[in-house]
Amino acid sequence: MSSVLQIDFGDRTPEPVVGIDLGTTNSLVAFMDLTGPKVIPGEDGDHLVLSVVHIGEGAPLVGNAARQMLIDDPERTVYSVKRLMGRGLADVAQEAGLFPFRFAEGSESVLRLRLGDRTFTPPEISALILLQLKRNAEACLGRPVTRAVVTVPAYFNDAQRQATKDAGRIAGLDVLRLVNEPTAASLAYGLDKRQDGIIAVYDLGGGTFDISILKIREGIFEVLATNGDTHLGGDDIDNRLLRIALEDIQSEWGQDLSHNGSAVQLLRRAVIETKEQLSFVPRVTMHLEYQGRSYQREIAREQFEALVRDIVDRTLTPCRNCIQDAGLTAEQIDEVVLVGGSTRIPLVRQAVEILFRARPHTELNPEEVVAMGAAVQAGILAGEVQDKLLLDVTPLSLGIENMGGVVSKIIHRNSTIPASATEVFTTAVDGQRNVLIHVVQGERELVKDCRSLARFDLKDIEPLPAGAPRIEVRFLIDANGILSVTARDQRTGKEHSVEVKPSYGLTDEQVEAMIRDSFERAEEDFAARQTREARLEADTILAALEKARAHAAWLEMAEPEKAAIEQALNELLTVYCSDDHVLIRAHIEKLNQATLRLAEVMMNTAVRTALKGTKV
Repeated sequence: MSSVLQIDFGDRTPEPVVGIDLGTTNSLVAFMDLTGPKVIPGEDGDHLVLSVVHIGEGAPLVGNAARQMLIDDPERTVYSVKRLMGRGLADVAQEAGLFPFRFAEGSESVLRLRLGDRTFTPPEISALILLQLKRNAEACLGRPVTRAVVTVPAYFNDAQRQATKDAGRIAGLDVLRLVNEPTAASLAYGLDKRQDGIIAVYDLGGGTFDISILKIREGIFEVLATNGDTHLGGDDIDNRLLRIALEDIQSEWGQDLSHNGSAVQLLRRAVIETKEQLSFVPRVTMHLEYQGRSYQREIAREQFEALVRDIVDRTLTPCRNCIQDAGLTAEQIDEVVLVGGSTRIPLVRQAVEILFRARPHTELNPEEVVAMGAAVQAGILAGEVQDKLLLDVTPLSLGIENMGGVVSKIIHRNSTIPASATEVFTTAVDGQRNVLIHVVQGERELVKDCRSLARFDLKDIEPLPAGAPRIEVRFLIDANGILSVTARDQRTGKEHSVEVKPSYGLTDEQVEAMIRDSFERAEEDFAARQTREARLEADTILAALEKARAHAAWLEMAEPEKAAIEQALNELLTVYCSDDHVLIRAHIEKLNQATLRLAEVMMNTAVRTALKGTKV
């Protein structure tokens, strides 16, 4: 006996799901339209949102708006925050001195950034970048955006991945899935159109390096192996050139600028421009003007390559390990894809071509390709893309309820799908003829603390003493993400099955106390923005009232009416400097109500003036 129950969890309303590349240097947001993935431009029309945040007296500045603050106010401006996610002070000790901001006490396990008189964690800073991307998407799509797929380096550990999800929650986003950046890139290239093949994705970004090898078969992506370094990227090249330039300047000027935040950031900008130009021209002059003094250094591409060759070579060891872990040779890899702005460097492209013995794909913008792939995955989760599948891992363990309300896990968390597992159970009561199979999902030991997915009965089993029957329960997650659960009485062969289509919007574990505190501070920042908007609204009504009091209609108002307006005006002025935007808006409304009669008299006066001498 067999029947199928389709259980559908999740909201089917057509709410947009966006793909986000939260990058070290730049961040992007994209979505799927009828023609494919599209990157959403920001307020300034630029697709790239600079991953820089400035915390000043007013609302935070994010992206390109914060670029100049790297020079003007570097001590309160954060860049490359992705390199700080999920890390402690010892992890960033080598480069800590080059950051213009400082780390607060208590940063041994979780970094805390001291920005002025305030302290922020990396997830809080990342949340501000995500919030800007969210606003850009909402402005483009004309609808609220609350769900997203966010990409992460394939080699991010659990702490770094959790920090990324925490950033999403602080920004008000339900992060449906964290997708490895190399896998997202292969989706963007449309490499699933191959009947089958082996793909290597080499991703060298600003702060992280990933190498992933994927097997593609009939639109199904399977990650065979991944490797990398979460602390290796274009920033290391920038820092190498920056240190050399600082040494040159100290030698020429007799002045150490390494502790001068503004000077370091100006020099960093010159270094980055030099690096980028050397990808296209053979020789560049690096130039710095600071406090009336000038520094110049001509750098040839050959010199540049000699300076950074060891950094590029550091990416090759993870590549070789990844090929070995996949059980392959370089000759068996059919396609190589380059991702990340640092892959524009000719030396990098040469090294990849030599190692993999194949010319890499460079058709798409390496800085946009990950966001586009994230949008494709978002389309898959939203049901907009039907012909592709990204093999993933089970986010939570799957099991059944056992005697006493405990969970017997059958497929464990982080198992790669497709996956299958079988366990044998028995009865607890003599002569028992029916067995209830309760399918649950979660990491807790008790059923009451887990998510219930399905229940069904295996009926008409042979009545035997307790412990004698053998009930085989088999879990199978197929390539379509469908969980099939089958219970079979081994003695009689009778079986019953159920199909469970799990939702993608799974509830996370409660965010730890630090993140709760971060969320509260993020709300305070949003409240500061609301306060500023309330004051602007108050300015408008105060200016209008000032004009009205000079109008002839003011003389027609009764003294009690004037007194009520004056009182409401004074009360608004009293709370104007308050940080309570609700209070300010309440007194704006009170003044609005008090001036309704004045507005009416002004209108009547205007009408009388317009009609004076006219016969109706």
